Formats: sequence, C-alpha cells, structure tokens
Amino acid sequence: MAMAPVPSPASASSSTTSHLLPSSPSISAFLASHPALTLLHTQCATMAHLRQLHAALVKSGLAKDPIAASRAVAFCAGEGRDAAYAARIVRHHPRPNSFMWNTVIRALSDGPGPDAAVALFVDMLRSPTPPERRTFPSLFAAYARLGRADDGAALHGMVLKLGLAGDAYTRNSMIAMYASCGRADEALALFGQCQVFDIVSCNSAIVALSRAGRVDEARAVFDDMPARTVATWSAMVSAYSRAARCQDAVDLFSAMQVDGVEPNANVLVSVLGCCASLGALEQGAWVHAYIDKHDVAMNALVVTALVDMYCKCGSIHKARQVFDTSRSQGMAKLSSWNAMMLGLAAHGQCQEALALFSELEPYGLRPDKVTFIAMLMAYGHSGMADEAKALFASMGREYGVTPGIEHYGCLVDALARAGRLREAEDTIRAMPMKPDAAIWGALLSGCRLHGDAEAGARAARGAVECDPQDSGAYVLAASVLARDGEVGRGLGVRGKMREEGVAKVPGCSMIEVNGVVHEFVS
Repeated sequence: MAMAPVPSPASASSSTTSHLLPSSPSISAFLASHPALTLLHTQCATMAHLRQLHAALVKSGLAKDPIAASRAVAFCAGEGRDAAYAARIVRHHPRPNSFMWNTVIRALSDGPGPDAAVALFVDMLRSPTPPERRTFPSLFAAYARLGRADDGAALHGMVLKLGLAGDAYTRNSMIAMYASCGRADEALALFGQCQVFDIVSCNSAIVALSRAGRVDEARAVFDDMPARTVATWSAMVSAYSRAARCQDAVDLFSAMQVDGVEPNANVLVSVLGCCASLGALEQGAWVHAYIDKHDVAMNALVVTALVDMYCKCGSIHKARQVFDTSRSQGMAKLSSWNAMMLGLAAHGQCQEALALFSELEPYGLRPDKVTFIAMLMAYGHSGMADEAKALFASMGREYGVTPGIEHYGCLVDALARAGRLREAEDTIRAMPMKPDAAIWGALLSGCRLHGDAEAGARAARGAVECDPQDSGAYVLAASVLARDGEVGRGLGVRGKMREEGVAKVPGCSMIEVNGVVHEFVS
C-alpha cells in the first residue's frame, strides 16, 4: 500500500487540534441558526431526506462548513445507510476534519467492501488532516477482514512512527488483526507489551493461539485471566471446537454454566457443532432447551446449528421440527435449508430432500454449491444415478454454479453405488481438476460393493498416489481382491502396506449414556 510521508507526532497533534469540532453549546447554537441543519438534526430519517437537505446545504454554501458537513457525514455513515455517499462528501469537501475522515473510514471498514476504507485512508494521507489514534483501529479491522496481514504490518509501522503504539485501543486492534490473519507470533509479541491486565488483548491472544493450532497455550492464557467476559469463554470454546477437541468444548461450556456466565449465540453454535460431532443427542437437546428457556435470540446460525446437530445425532424428525418452525418465522436462511437437505440425504430420505429443493425458489432462495452437494448425495444414497447426472449437468447451465471437486466426488459416488463403475472411472478421468484420495475412495468403495477387482486395483493406485499414508485405500483394495477370490493378491496389498510403514487407523465408536459420551477404540 503506497503511503504519503508520515507527519511527526508533534505536528500531528497541533494539526489535529485545529480540525476538532467546536464545543457542544457552540454546535447547538450553530445548528439552531440554520433551518436545514435543524431539520437534519431533528427530522431526517432516510437517505432520500438527507439528499434533499444536502442539496439545500450545497445551495446555501453551508456544505463547505465542517460542522454542517460532519452532521451529514455522521447520518450517512449510520448503520444501513450509505457510507459511499458519506465518502463522496468527504472527498469533495475543501477542509474535511478528522471526525469526518474517521467516521467514514469506520463505516466503510464495517461494510461489504472494507478495501474502500483503505482507499479513503490513502486519500486522507494526501490531505492536510493527519491520521490520529481514532483512525487506526478501523483500518486494522479492515485489514483483518481482508486477510492482508502484510499491509497491516506496514500500518503498524506508521503507528510506531506516530508514537501511538501505547494506546490500548490501537494496540488491541493490531493484536486482533494479527490474530485474525493467523500471525500468532506478532500478536503475542504485542500482547507481551501490555503493562496491565487487558481483557480485550487476552481474548485476541486466545484467538491468535487457537488459529495457530496452539490450543493448550490458549487455555493457559484463559486460565491465567483474573476476569473473563462471555467473549473470552466464546473464544476458548471456539478454539476447542476448531481443533476438533469436542469433549473439551462441551466440558468448558459446563464450567461456564457453573460460573454463571450466560452464553451468547457464538458459544451455543460451537457447542452444538461439538455435540453433532460427538453424536451427543442428550447434550445437544439440553442446549436447545437452554435456548428456549432463556429466550436466547434465534438467528440463522443457531437454527442451522440445531438442525445440523439433530440430523447428525440421528433425530431427523426433531431436526425437521426445528427447521419448519424457523422457516415459518422467517429465520431459516439458505444455510438452514442446506443443513436440512444434507440431513435428509444422509438418512436416505431423497424424496423429502427433493421436495425442499423444489421449494427454494418460492421462498426467494437460490441454490449454492452446498445445496447441490446435498442433492447429489440424496440421489446417490437412493441409487438414482441418472437423476444425479442430470442435476450435475444443470448446475452451471441453469444455476450458474461451477461444479467443484466435492460435486464430482458426489457424482462418482452415485455412479459407483449404482454399479456403473466404468462410467464413474470415466468421470474421474474427465475431471478438469486433479482427483483427490476421497474421489478414488468413492470408486474403490463401489468396486468393493460390486466385486470388481481390476477397477478396484486402479482406484487403489489412484488413492495411494494422492495420499501414500491413506491406510483406508490399502484396506479397501485388499478387501476387494479377497472378495473376488484373489486372497493372495489381497495379502500382498497388506504386505505392501507394512513395507511402506502405513499404520491402519484404529476404528472408533462413541455412545452417549445418561448425557455422557463414551468412546471405544478397536
């Protein structure tokens, strides 16, 4: 990112002071003396009103006044309004003050295109108004959303030159940016500079460590904190969930209850996801009851997590109840529909999944990549290979969705399950991308099901080439050969597996008894 020369801290301070707004009594008197400003302050409710009043300000010449322009900018930058319009006001103003720049940069950083905040900041660097401590946090938030840690590091350098690194708000925004971008070492270096306990920086350090896979270090930070907020608990539960340490996440959620901390939606979504992975239906149902009892605000994320949990725990009927209730209340977004269709597909209820698919358009929804994975799975599990092929062909033609490797995997699986092994293999050969071990595994499973040793051997070679340590490919290949009467070749495959040092992954099953999940490993 190109940057203008950085002013010294002393010059920045004196310049910024000249651009501050007058005191509140002076502003009130100024507003009261101009009808258009009075209306802007008391009656303006929509952008249409704002544009009319802005035209009146331009016509009268008041639009050039920093106080009048600041009021217009503050209105435009409000939630659900037009930050781009606010940016145009700033760019065309002869003397925009720091309040105007900072307000619009913050609004743009929170909007759908955070790169617009960076562009406006570059314009600010070219203006007489220098950045100050309230400018930077929004920019670091924008870089976090954009995943541009290197540019964020350049901005960090500017903060150091301006002498603002000691500002807690700015430092915490830098820690959060590095954490979000997976730069744990940089985040922890800043965290180590905190002279006193800062709960926000601790939360960011937990996020940074968890995203770097250092979950136990994140837990150490969590345990050392003298005080915690719900955001702290949420960060730690999410860390366990992301690391697939689901039982730890559920246990921490229980400790949260003992501590009397009321969970937010993020915590509940993480815990529900862990219950789904564990197959812990009783615990998941308890979380659902907690949501109902405590009137936790339902949103699409919570609805989707509930539907997914019930589906994966085998309670498809309860999942459908949650989905139908949420749909009638307008809370079921596309992600919720996809979760329900995936659950129906996994349970072999193809017709029910098809019925939901046909209702997407009447509800104003358009299928996405996940939707087609669900439907291809539904056709495959129901033995409807021709229907799977037709749907696959319609993805790009009718819906503008380019098939990805997951969709090819579902199609290969559908063909292989139906015994159309040659067709499945031809589909793999014709793929525009390199097949992965999962796709060869789908063909290999079909070969085992239908007893085709030669095709199975080719599929096994393909799977091993993709992942030489994939024990499943060796085991399936040996099973295919043994089923086809070639026991010797099957034993040879297992011998090859030992020679390559590939260890068989032990089987694992879990069962929930009285709300406690027990794991069994073979």
